[in-house]
Amino acid sequence: MTLWLTRIIPDQRHRDVHRDGDDAVKLHHRIMSLFPDDIPSTEPRRHLGILFRTETSHDGDRILLQSNREPDLTQLPAGYGTTAAKPLTPLLDALRKGLPVRYRIAANAVRKPGATTRALYNLPEVVPLTGPHADEWWTRQAEAAGLALATLHSTPLDAATGNRHDKQRVQHARTLFEGTAHITDPNLLRTRIREGIGRGKAYGCGMLSIAPHRETR
Repeated sequence: MTLWLTRIIPDQRHRDVHRDGDDAVKLHHRIMSLFPDDIPSTEPRRHLGILFRTETSHDGDRILLQSNREPDLTQLPAGYGTTAAKPLTPLLDALRKGLPVRYRIAANAVRKPGATTRALYNLPEVVPLTGPHADEWWTRQAEAAGLALATLHSTPLDAATGNRHDKQRVQHARTLFEGTAHITDPNLLRTRIREGIGRGKAYGCGMLSIAPHRETR
């Protein structure tokens, strides 16, 4: 199965870009509009392997979209932005144990306290993690994804927020984790890249990106 990576560089002058950028639910619907709506599944996002991440680079803001089907970029509004798509399969095929890589992921780092702990400390069902606690969460997730971290830099991001059609409020805290690592289990890593990591995958969390890293001696 081919895995696709699509880059969208939105034109910030476009009205729809501002609407999507301020609302994670609207951006989710925009992403889903690039794929057929007759998917034979009750979970079309998962069926299509759709993950995405918004980020700011030296080139400006961009949306990175991962999917197991090439998106129909003609479904974007005219003038929405510039786009490019390429298969990720060659990268995944080249993964091997011990290979040094760079990684990046915007993830929803959380913990779920037990009922007794929640009652004792008046905690919600899901508690966002920050600082060292978020770093510890990612270290555990990375190890479970077939990565041994060498370096780790984390940056708090604005939460992914929006309102669903059923009026339910969506809010996922996000932390950007990036650094270098060595692959310990290539097959496990391929699976985690395809499936994503953590909560909030429909709203811009959990997409793990890697690239080969040349170590300096």
